[in-house]
Amino acid sequence: MIFSDNSGLVVRTQSGFYWVKTSLDTVMCQVAGRLKDTDELTSDLVALGDHVVIERHEEDDRGTIVEVLERQNILSRVDPSSAVGTSMEKEQIIIANCDQTIFVMAAAQPQPQPRMLDRLLVAAEKGHIPSIVICVNKIDLIEAPIYQSVFQIYASIGYPVVYVSAKQHLGIEALHDLLKDKVSVFTGPSGVGKSSLLNAIQPGLKLETSHISQSSQKGRHTTRFSQLIPLEIGGYVADTPGIRALAPWDIEPHELDSYFREIRPFVEKCRFADCTHHHEPGCAVREAVEKGSITPERYDSYLRLREDLEEQYVY
Repeated sequence: MIFSDNSGLVVRTQSGFYWVKTSLDTVMCQVAGRLKDTDELTSDLVALGDHVVIERHEEDDRGTIVEVLERQNILSRVDPSSAVGTSMEKEQIIIANCDQTIFVMAAAQPQPQPRMLDRLLVAAEKGHIPSIVICVNKIDLIEAPIYQSVFQIYASIGYPVVYVSAKQHLGIEALHDLLKDKVSVFTGPSGVGKSSLLNAIQPGLKLETSHISQSSQKGRHTTRFSQLIPLEIGGYVADTPGIRALAPWDIEPHELDSYFREIRPFVEKCRFADCTHHHEPGCAVREAVEKGSITPERYDSYLRLREDLEEQYVY
């Protein structure tokens, strides 16, 4: 996308303000009142990564966003501040128009969270993100067979998995190459080392980092706002606040199986079109689990997430 002096890319969002990178400069903007003139807002009007049109103020160096161009894709979740499972549910967009997501997990400290990762993968599949990568940081803290036993499952179903250590600078070059000339987003639980990885990829960023709590094994947020960081190798990478919980946005229980890559091919082989893959006879998905084509861990994750969606879904 080629921008002009009155159109650009949203490169930072914070407390109702949006920084828009145009062909000339970066302008701090707010959203035009007429864009907010709706009875029911169910999603963010403007999000990180949006392509927008602005009007510049004559009296100062600020601007107003007057149009948001059509989004090519989005990574989103149910806004934690909204009422999950009710008609008041609202979408929170993590990023729009990205080329790839890089979901960062830790090999240890904090312990890996496969169920959180599964939810993130579902969100990315739902959002039609072109490339979905899993990055496992802190591999210097634990023996390889232990963390590989957790994440090899994902490699086997087609997700690229990159093993790195920001502290010892292991695997950083491979991650560096993945980012070149793309708009990417780094996201995942708090404390996994997203900011440390970005500091290792591009020395000089000096993003704030912190240690996790030894008692709770949870990290604290060091990224307090979302921003797109320009890379010296070309492209941008989004640094976003850590995620403590994620409820997938706008997914009905019956469509969840289409967002699990290894489950999807077996769905049409089930005896019943509305098969939940839980108890029905003639279920091709359960048969695939028994034969080892689908791992028990991922199948269990599917069942748990579907149960959550059935409890939350507003009919």
